[in-house]
Amino acid sequence: MSRIDACRSCAGAELLPVLSLGSLPLSDGFLAPDELDRSEPTYPLDVAFCPACTLVQILDTVPPEILFGRDYPYFSSVSATLLEHSRAHVAQRLPELPPGPDTLVVELASNDGYLLRYYREAGVPVLGIDPAPGPVAAARAKGIETIEAFFGRALAETLAADGRRADLVHANNVLAHVADVHGFLDGIRILLKPRGRAVVEVPYVRDLVEKLAFDTIYHEHLCYFSVQAVERLARPHGLFLVRVERVPIHGGSLRLFLAKEDRPDATVAAILAEERAIGLDRHAFYAGFAERVVRLRSQLRALLTGLRAGGARIAAYGAAAKGTILLNYCGLGRELIDWVADKNPFKQGRFVPGVRLPIVSPLRILEDRPDYLLILPWNIEAEIVAQEAAFRARGGRFVIPVPEPRILA
Repeated sequence: MSRIDACRSCAGAELLPVLSLGSLPLSDGFLAPDELDRSEPTYPLDVAFCPACTLVQILDTVPPEILFGRDYPYFSSVSATLLEHSRAHVAQRLPELPPGPDTLVVELASNDGYLLRYYREAGVPVLGIDPAPGPVAAARAKGIETIEAFFGRALAETLAADGRRADLVHANNVLAHVADVHGFLDGIRILLKPRGRAVVEVPYVRDLVEKLAFDTIYHEHLCYFSVQAVERLARPHGLFLVRVERVPIHGGSLRLFLAKEDRPDATVAAILAEERAIGLDRHAFYAGFAERVVRLRSQLRALLTGLRAGGARIAAYGAAAKGTILLNYCGLGRELIDWVADKNPFKQGRFVPGVRLPIVSPLRILEDRPDYLLILPWNIEAEIVAQEAAFRARGGRFVIPVPEPRILA
């Protein structure tokens, strides 16, 4: 682990504190049963704001080989919400692509081919790039060509030299994960054809603060972006922001269109003006955020403790990365929660890092019939509630933790 002493974007030396979640385990460091007798490493989660370029970032970097290695458990296709989001996104982009067999769409951090499959079904040549062996194998099994590697300047140069340059580059929920963000953006510029575009999706720091989504802060997410921060980061790399959209995925995200020509449409100026108007470019915007997070922790613990004291049985749904952070920061262990159900077979039979709650199949919900399910991936609340309609029909109730703990009516 290494701690930065200057901004990841502009190298500014002044980093102003926003929030500290303490020292927590890795959010995707799920434990096998034979690992329960060992201690787990924990790493600080301290968040800061750079007043020079407005980037919000964590101060400590865990090596990517540890975060995204052989046991990386996240498979994008598990989420029906993400699949539908990706299908609709591809449908919007297809008419913008040039026709012909030389067209190429590349996705960085392509995971298990969850997005590229829709281009492939439309007959568009695709290439995925991802460092995690498990998701890469799943993508290849679907017939999606995927390079197992971290993307950066060197790989982009190799692909360009081989004549493999892209009309469209997707980078969904990955820019925040990259320690060498400058090499990553240089790589995108090199990989793009002269009129190519990159479409980058990142969780929006405005939504993080306004919706109190503190549990999306974890070691994989090094940066938390505003439009201003992305614009200032990309421009020195010859990439220009030409369009911006807000999309609801992951609790609120930005869809940012980058090109080699500086020809922004009206959406860019509009959202930059909006960010300045609400003060997103100033440290004062983040004042009070830490206190609100502490208050949420107290409220959630009080709610669950009261339910448990009244004899209720509580389980959780969704062993998501954000769930690891919420459970550990709020101190929600076996004294309050029996187990966590998750659809991902890779996670079943393992244990949530830190709190060490067992992860089980969703079939356990109707077998054990808990009284309450705490929904950890609250950003896909509607999907989970619909999926567990039988639990609700039998009198089960859902607890939503963010932005304010509540029992779903």
